Amino acid sequence: MIAENLKSVTQRITRCCEKSGRPANEITLICVTKEATIEDASEAVRLGAVNLGENRVQELVSKHKAIGDKALWHLIGHLQTNKVRDAVGIASLIHSVDSDRLAKEIDKEAAKLGKVQDILIQVNVSGEASKFGIAPEHLSQLLKEVSLYRNIAVKGLMTIAPEAEDIEKVRPFFHKLRELKDRAGLQLLSMGMTNDFEIAIEEGSDIVRIGRAIFGWDRS
Repeated sequence: MIAENLKSVTQRITRCCEKSGRPANEITLICVTKEATIEDASEAVRLGAVNLGENRVQELVSKHKAIGDKALWHLIGHLQTNKVRDAVGIASLIHSVDSDRLAKEIDKEAAKLGKVQDILIQVNVSGEASKFGIAPEHLSQLLKEVSLYRNIAVKGLMTIAPEAEDIEKVRPFFHKLRELKDRAGLQLLSMGMTNDFEIAIEEGSDIVRIGRAIFGWDRS
């Protein structure tokens, strides 16, 4: 099942890129393993998955312990300051930075490891109270604050679109993030999950985070 699903998702990304006039190799597929077993995550890597994403630091640690550096690891969920040390020790990219306090802690732990930690700023473009992320109007100030840290490199922005029965309704949120990224002169956009990744790619996403379409669970 994972082999078929991974092939299907890859083909959908390729078709979407062809439609959008983009090279498919511009898109980074993160296989989200938050509800996958270690065996399933390992199988995805065996089948060629390069990037694995986890929502929770505990799961990031346990899966990394089992699989190691056969994949690049991404922390895509909300990060608490007391879990930063473990995240920085493993993650190649942290997608969910939304405060100066969190950025400062990441910088401190990265300095201890002699590492420059790549991060994305999470922006709550939809304004939903249930979602983490900085408000768009505060992005510029946060970028100024984070630019002072030597052991952090801001690579781009991330968002989670609201759920919608009419999938076209999420397009304006992705478009808005693209505008914010361009205005800030950043490199990457992490946006798009199982339900909406094709629209996200059409709107300029560089990184898509897909779990259910690969591993078959009921959410994400």
